[in-house]
Amino acid sequence: MELRELAKQILFASSLDEKLCMPELITDERPGAALLAPAAPGRPAALQFKAKRSGKGDFPGLHQLERPEERGKLLHFFANHELLAVELMALVLLRFPEAPAAFRRGVLQTLKDEQKHTRLYVQRMQSCGIRFGDLPVSGFFWRALSGMENPVDYVAGLSLTFEQANLDFAKHFAAAFARIGDVDSAALLERIYRDEIGHVAYGLKWFRRWKNPQQSDWDAFCSQLKFPLSPQRAKGAVLNAEGRKAAGLDDSFVAELSVYSQSKGRTPTLYQFNPFTEGYLAQGKAFTPGKHQVLLARDLANLPQFLCRRDDIVLVEKRPSVQFLRSIQEAGFALPQFIEINPGTHELPQTLADRKLLGLRPWAWGPDSLELFNPVMENVAGAPRRSENYFNTQIARLYSKGWSAGFLKRILASVPKSETAWLCTVNDAGVEVDNFHSAIEVISTIRGRGHHKLVVKQNLGLAGQGALRLWEPELLAAQRRWIAHSLKQGRKLVIEPWHPRQFDFSVQLEMEQRGLRLIGFSTLLVDQKGQYQGNRAAPNFRQSPPVEVTRLLAEQSDITRRINQLYSAIISKLEPELRLAGYSGPVGIDAFVYRDSEGRSRLKPIVEINPRYTMGRLTLELMKQLYPGSHGTFRLLNLPQIRREGFETFLGYVASLAQRGPLQLAGEPVPKLRGGALCLNDPAVARVCLAVLQVSPDRATV
Repeated sequence: MELRELAKQILFASSLDEKLCMPELITDERPGAALLAPAAPGRPAALQFKAKRSGKGDFPGLHQLERPEERGKLLHFFANHELLAVELMALVLLRFPEAPAAFRRGVLQTLKDEQKHTRLYVQRMQSCGIRFGDLPVSGFFWRALSGMENPVDYVAGLSLTFEQANLDFAKHFAAAFARIGDVDSAALLERIYRDEIGHVAYGLKWFRRWKNPQQSDWDAFCSQLKFPLSPQRAKGAVLNAEGRKAAGLDDSFVAELSVYSQSKGRTPTLYQFNPFTEGYLAQGKAFTPGKHQVLLARDLANLPQFLCRRDDIVLVEKRPSVQFLRSIQEAGFALPQFIEINPGTHELPQTLADRKLLGLRPWAWGPDSLELFNPVMENVAGAPRRSENYFNTQIARLYSKGWSAGFLKRILASVPKSETAWLCTVNDAGVEVDNFHSAIEVISTIRGRGHHKLVVKQNLGLAGQGALRLWEPELLAAQRRWIAHSLKQGRKLVIEPWHPRQFDFSVQLEMEQRGLRLIGFSTLLVDQKGQYQGNRAAPNFRQSPPVEVTRLLAEQSDITRRINQLYSAIISKLEPELRLAGYSGPVGIDAFVYRDSEGRSRLKPIVEINPRYTMGRLTLELMKQLYPGSHGTFRLLNLPQIRREGFETFLGYVASLAQRGPLQLAGEPVPKLRGGALCLNDPAVARVCLAVLQVSPDRATV
């Protein structure tokens, strides 16, 4: 029988017997003309593809395999995959008649194996009380691969994707069947596993022959796959490195695959770390971050990976290294997909042009993120499509320190007189000025009330910058020049009394369609100058402010309840403001406890409101991966800091951390961090900043 006729019979037959038949003598003397792929292969009515939808809910879990009918369902699932492979191989023989004869012979041999696998699965599932066709079957493999344009698409898509994934599934479920005593099913999966090693090896041989020799196997594989296929489809839940190496895949390929992530069906959300929004708001397109700022942003570009879910996308200039991602994976964190953007133009890659997205989540919405995400706003499902729905002048106003000061005044004015003894006064909220005369007048007025130490802040500015301390009895000439220069540049200033801080903390919120939701509280770690150093969170971060806040205000009765009531009132008044502006997303509120002139502790509940992600929010998201009862501390360390501790490089510091506090994981079924230190950005490439998470069951040790 001619190979072409056999392939047509297999592809178009409407009976299973015809699809699984194999004559003894097959010739390939008349391959004929290339055949276009049909919309679907011929099949018996009971085995025709179900409507497009995820089949995840039909896939039995390991805990269900004790029951014969559930084992039969799993075998039915696998049998359909084998039949799909048979049909796709028949299609390859018809689509590419000009392919090398040796390649076609190899496809035929693999097709024979897949026919045997299908028959074996059918027999085995029948012993479990399931007939082939009793359950709906998916046509995903066919839809993903039938449009292949050349033989390389076939070996990349079937041999190196679906068959490579079966190295994981076959091995994994063979062990599962063996554990429950189903030795026959376990033996069948072991046999298929051994065959799949050969199938992957066959595909790899031809892939290497046809790929660009300048590319590595991994890079060529990634570039060859077309959506919805991706390397994520080439692996199961537990990666079997041994089987892949037996098939000829090298260590580098296996390592890359182990940390690769991309959605297999769930629509992803797009994240990006853009820390310069306030700079662009203050200066417009004239803003240019300094060299140190640029390096800092590059060092921390991957941090949104700790804000998102497994299938989401994080934009970076350079994808993190395999070694770093493996360390994060081993610590129990799920990995997102990383997509590189052009560092020069910061344009989105073409791969995102038609990608359906669930949402857009920059670190901050502003002119920079609006410009970057504008080309894909139409791709967002079920969300506002116009740019003003993401960022507008009303949202820009929320970044203003003057707006935060005004909001605090309204809050304080609404507080009952009985609650004012432990709170700051309206005069502590800060005054916004837009000219030099007003600035001098406000400074004089505040000092006239007995506050000789003041702080002057630029209304918009990057964190830790744009502030001037006035501690001298009289304004210095340099201070006058700074104030005049800032105002001349069109920047409003906020002037407020300076207070000796006793404790800094933050409140993290999320503005959703249904309202403003409290995420939790964290401690703000700052140096003597008030510069940010990190955040700390306790196990009960969702319920109460840090214990230090209540201790400092302990002379007030029932202070924890009163603080919680205060922030409930703040949230209820902030929500309509955010809704009016059209804002949705993360919100952070900075606050502190200070000592007044009479030595009493008071709370300033709002220092500033940040309508964006903050490191405090990042800390609370990290806490979700900690073992119950654990405390976590997030720190940003620079080179001078680690050198003061006796280390010349970040790598040296990290090695010391690992020795002093190796990671400890505990818990089932998914272990979580219980102790030790974890680097959150890659110390091997970090230039100016290292992000570290320290975990301990004891608050005193973090």
